[in-house]
Formats: sequence, C-alpha cells, structure tokens
Amino acid sequence: MRKNIKTPVIMMITLVLASVSAESKSLKGTKPNIILVMTDDQGMGDLACLGNPLLKTPHLDCFYEKATRFTDFQVSPTCAPSRAAIVSGRHEFKNGVTHTLYEREYMALSTTTFPQLLRKGGYETGIFGKWHLGDKDAYLPYNRGFSEALIHGSGGIGQPWDFPINRPTDKKRGLRRCFDNVLLHNNTIVQTKGFCTDVFFQAALGWMKKQYSAKKPFFAYISTNAPHGPYIAPEKYAKRWLDDGWDEATAGRYGMIENLDDNFGLLVQKLDEWNAWDNTLVIFMTDNGQSGKTPIKNGKKIPAYKAGYKYGKGQPYEGGTHVPAFWRWKGVLGEGVDIPALIAHVDLYKTFCYLAGVDIPDNIQKLDGRSLLPLLENPKAEWPDRNLFIHRGRWGKGLEPDEHKYKGAAVRTQRWRLIWENNSAGESDFELYDISQDPFQKQEVASEYPEVVKKLKTAYNQWWNKTTPLMVNENRQYPEEYPLHIRYQKQLEEQGIPDWMPPGF
Repeated sequence: MRKNIKTPVIMMITLVLASVSAESKSLKGTKPNIILVMTDDQGMGDLACLGNPLLKTPHLDCFYEKATRFTDFQVSPTCAPSRAAIVSGRHEFKNGVTHTLYEREYMALSTTTFPQLLRKGGYETGIFGKWHLGDKDAYLPYNRGFSEALIHGSGGIGQPWDFPINRPTDKKRGLRRCFDNVLLHNNTIVQTKGFCTDVFFQAALGWMKKQYSAKKPFFAYISTNAPHGPYIAPEKYAKRWLDDGWDEATAGRYGMIENLDDNFGLLVQKLDEWNAWDNTLVIFMTDNGQSGKTPIKNGKKIPAYKAGYKYGKGQPYEGGTHVPAFWRWKGVLGEGVDIPALIAHVDLYKTFCYLAGVDIPDNIQKLDGRSLLPLLENPKAEWPDRNLFIHRGRWGKGLEPDEHKYKGAAVRTQRWRLIWENNSAGESDFELYDISQDPFQKQEVASEYPEVVKKLKTAYNQWWNKTTPLMVNENRQYPEEYPLHIRYQKQLEEQGIPDWMPPGF
C-alpha cells in the first residue's frame, strides 16, 4: 500500500493555499457597519449571563452566547472619562477630561475623534443618547464628527446643566424625568414622547435602516443614559419588582436594565430582518463599573450582585473598570469565544479606523490604544503586555492635580494591579494584587513582590509627569449661565420647540 507522502510541489501548493487563506482572513479595510451599544453604570453583575440570579436579560444572554467576548476589558472609573478615551484613543486626562462636571468634562478641541476620520472614509456616523463631553456648540457631536445626533445634555437627563424643562420641579415631574424629554436633534432642540431608552433605540434603528437602504457604511453609537440614576423605568418593567417587595429604586434600576434588554432584542430582530449580519459588527459594553443603591426587599437590605468584583463605579479596583465586552459579527468572529488578553476602551479608535480602511494622520494626538484586529482575526494571537493607567480624577474645583496624584490611582498589567487607596493621597498607601490568581482582589501581596511595586510605581510617575500638562480644563471657569439653558430659551422664543417625529424602521 502506497504511503501518502507529499511531494515538494504539493507541499508548495499547500503552503501557498494556506497563505492565501490567511490573507483572506484579514479584516483591515473590510468596511463593516459598526454598532456600539454602551450602557451607563451597568457593571459585570447586571446581566443574567454573568450570573445575576434576579435579572431577566434573555436577549443579551443570547447575544453573549453568540459573541466573541473580551473577558479582561478595562475602561475608566466614571462616565465622561470613558467616553473621552473611546472617541480620542488616548487616556481621558490627555483630553482635559478629569471629572464628570466642574467644566472638566469638556473634551479638548485639539482632539481628533475617530468619527471624524470615519466620515472622511465615507462612513455616516450617528450618536443616540449620552454624549457628556461638553455642552457648548463647538464641543457638541455635530462638530466632533457625527452626521446624526439625538442626545440629552450634561451627564444625565434632568441634571442642572441639561435642558431646564427636563429638570423636575415637583415629585410628579420627578417621576417623569426619563419620559417625554426635550433632546438635541442635530442642531435643533426637539420634544420627544416616551421613555428615553425607547426613544434612543427608535432613533438609531430608523437612522440605520436609512443607511442600509442607501447602502452606506455607518457607525452607530447607542449610548444610553440607563441604568444611570434617577432609577425610573416604565411601569410594566418596574411592576414585577415592586410586586415582589423590592424598593422603588431597585425596581427602577432593574426595570431599566430589563427594558434595555428588550430594546437590544429589537435591534437584533431588525438586523435579522434586514439580513445585515454579514457586514455588521455589533458590540455591547458599559462605560464603567456598577453603580446603584443597596437593594431593599421587604424592608431588608440585600447586597447587590457584583459578579464577585470589589467595589464599583468611581473606584480604582477591578469593580470600577472591568466591564462586559461582547462582539458579534456573524460568520467572521467566533461564537462563544473568550479572549483573555488585556484590552481597553482606548483600543476602539485604531480598531474602528483599521476596519473602515481609513488612515490615521500623523499630526493628530498621540494614541494610547492598539488595534484589536490581530485578536479578532486570531483570538490566540500574540498580545504583548502593557501598562494601563487608571485614575478616578474628581478632585475638587480649583485644587492642584499634583495634590491628588495618587488618590484613586492604579496601574494594571495582564497580571498585576497596583492601587493607591482611594481615600489617601500618599505615595506609600498602595496595594498590589495578582489578578491572574486573584481577580476579585481578596489577597494583597505588595510585601511579596517589592520589585513589581517599584517597576509599576516608576511607570506611573513617568506617565503622570507627561500627562498633567495636557489637563487643559483645570482652570476653566463656570459660565454665567449654562449653555443649554441659553440655547433652549433662545429657540423657544424664536421658533418654539418642535415635536420629534420617530423615523420608521
């Protein structure tokens, strides 16, 4: 019986075919539609697929099963910083964003956003929900690269800096704070009807349907304010929690999450109907760690499920910055695949630009992120270790950054997390955790690894010294009147506030 031995010619053909096959897997310049769904203050413990025993999130659970999951995805400890890092590709402090308010949420105008680059590459770009990177005209989405925008103001609907009509003046209005809101649609303030999350998804779906029909590639950023407080959900979503004895805040927050899940399910349904999955990448993530009041059931406090993570939003621990990241592109990315490499929000910039086939100019801000294409093409690709620098920011108005250099700071590598205690500003008040063995940070090990502490401290100090000169908002003064208040009053007097007409989808 003849042995099956490859001749040199056959072997060469095999190698060529393998090379062609490998090249055909390249994702660079494939120009998919990109849909980024990012929720607000929803942590690792707020999904049934990640172990929450109370929530019902069947649509996101199904998406999780079909997705490629980055299981070590890091963001910033709070919302505006994460958003600045995403659209700029560099640490938020380098854009001047060191807080969520105090005029320090304004992203530097010198920053070139990736939506600006995508538009140059022929993409339509839309944002639906929360912007939170400046309310003055020059800072708003239509001047930062978005061709379509429907957003609320400030960091949340009804906050003092938002449109004044959204600010509750009594309890009845307060309970309606997330309903029938006034929003900014491109350059015009409009009156909407319905629950805010429903409105944002309606707007996004209608706009996406238009792009699909016109065969235009697009980037859609659905950045909900839910489940950020105030914790208010449509009655049908809050009812089951209230009927079961939970307090109003828990019913509102968990109701918001289940409403989010239904809206995400509607998004998936429409992509199915449009046969859009072959050229569409959908990403689900959250902007920071979990937040919320302690749940109360029948008068008794019940610890919130946090998937084992320590602390939550605003903290330099894993619970403050480790978030879900589920990516699905049918037929291109693997289903049910976990990628454990250390990934961060700053990596989205290059990733999206490379997918879209657009060049990143040499004369823009220096990027901190990497392209994720190697891992998307091969989940087992080599991924060199890195230092991620984390800081909660949020020092008081008029204070010197250097006085808070270590307060709420951290350095994260694939294995280690060095943390300076959140309530101390001292260089010596640090903790070290071996995340590879202790992801929930139960055992502090600094005394066992002094060389690791020294190395990470040195890296952090060097980073801080290079970063502080870029904190351009530290001396920014409060305006005499909030920009969106002025804008609202001016439009009200000159043309009124028109009703927003939901687009069909």
